Amino acid sequence: MNLAKLHRVSFWFYSNRIFLISKFLELIIFLIYNSRVPSSVKIGKNTKFAYLGIGCVIHKNTIIGENCILGQGITIGGRGKRPGLPIIGNNVYIGAGARILGPITIGDNVIIGPNSVVITNVPNNTIVGGIPAKIIKSGIENINDFI
Repeated sequence: MNLAKLHRVSFWFYSNRIFLISKFLELIIFLIYNSRVPSSVKIGKNTKFAYLGIGCVIHKNTIIGENCILGQGITIGGRGKRPGLPIIGNNVYIGAGARILGPITIGDNVIIGPNSVVITNVPNNTIVGGIPAKIIKSGIENINDFI
């Protein structure tokens, strides 16, 4: 069973207030995949973890859309004292080692380059990269043409 499927089972137990089993499944995810993906994270349908999702750290209140690909070694979370967390849209590709931090929104059909640090909102249909991430290309129609 891959990380995404195991998380869906964990999320089901969490949603049905069976917290002991959901916490146990979180521990299994950590031990097998070396990833911290809490049961409370909302992950949309058909979202996948690349390379088994090894080393991913996702904040417990994060929302991730549908049809996303999450690279290994990513971090999605807050920025210290700044309240709020990222909201990830649909059809988003997050490259390996990327960091998405703070109260920001990532639009639909977005590609985030490997090792990028995203700390500002990203509009729909764009490719971003760098530290801090900047728009590299906008107006893309299909991210599958680029990945």
